Amino acid sequence: MEQKRNPIEIEVDHRHRLNRVFKFIDENLDSKLSLSSVSEEAFYSPFHFHRMFKLLTGETLNEFVTRRRIEKSVADLLHKEVRISEIAHNYGFGDNASYTKAFKKYYEVSPTEFKNQNPHKFSKIKPLNSKIGQNYPDLDEYVCIIENLKKWIKMNSNIEVKELTEQNYVYVTCIGPQELPQAFQKLIAWAIPNGLMTQKTKLMTVYQDSLKITEEEKARFRACLQLESSVESTFESAAIAPGRYVVGRFEIVLDDFEKAWTGLYAWMDENGYERSEGESFEIYHNNFNEHPEKKAIVDFNIPVR
Repeated sequence: MEQKRNPIEIEVDHRHRLNRVFKFIDENLDSKLSLSSVSEEAFYSPFHFHRMFKLLTGETLNEFVTRRRIEKSVADLLHKEVRISEIAHNYGFGDNASYTKAFKKYYEVSPTEFKNQNPHKFSKIKPLNSKIGQNYPDLDEYVCIIENLKKWIKMNSNIEVKELTEQNYVYVTCIGPQELPQAFQKLIAWAIPNGLMTQKTKLMTVYQDSLKITEEEKARFRACLQLESSVESTFESAAIAPGRYVVGRFEIVLDDFEKAWTGLYAWMDENGYERSEGESFEIYHNNFNEHPEKKAIVDFNIPVR
């Protein structure tokens, strides 16, 4: 007789399967991603997978896949010189018309119009009259914002370009930043009795989506615990790839995190650095609740060429 699993084992199993599905979807956005094929990847029946996926992500599989395709295409529109037809093909749209129709549902303009309306590199994506956005500042106001941001960065950060070694970690996937505190508590609760919480141990947040493009409440984050070596656990494990990173050290309140990220990209542009493939992440050096001014001492890391 099969032994009944406890709730923790069930949660761990769901988490492993969901992470496998996220990876499968991101690697196959150019292919047909049906409910049947994706549910097979998760080892669930289509009916059960549909219910579980909607419960965990707040979106149906089709809504999630379409959004990921549109978001990835937006990054290409803004940062690459590539034809619309090529973008449509790369992200699984049958033709330009299908891509344009799907794009307009999100931004109410065509991909070409969107590209022309969004020239400001460091602002969040805020197309006119879109479901998720608002009007841009005009050019003069935008330049003023960036200049003030650069001054703030000089006063509040120490920025270096470093060669980082591989960094192993275990993690919990979160949908939206509101899930991060509880995820970190789970990691700490596991690490303490296993002797893994030392003075050298750091917590991290790895960004799976760009908050410039993805709505914050739908963005995927990894709440992470750094490890000096691989260990067995019920959590997923991964590693930060070694390479060249722009690293900005800040001592700031939580409300200034977005300003710090935006300012770091502005600094990169001004100093001739271009973002490379890889994940951006934060490393925390203190518990901000114990700081007299509730400030976090944190490194913001961006991979660069």
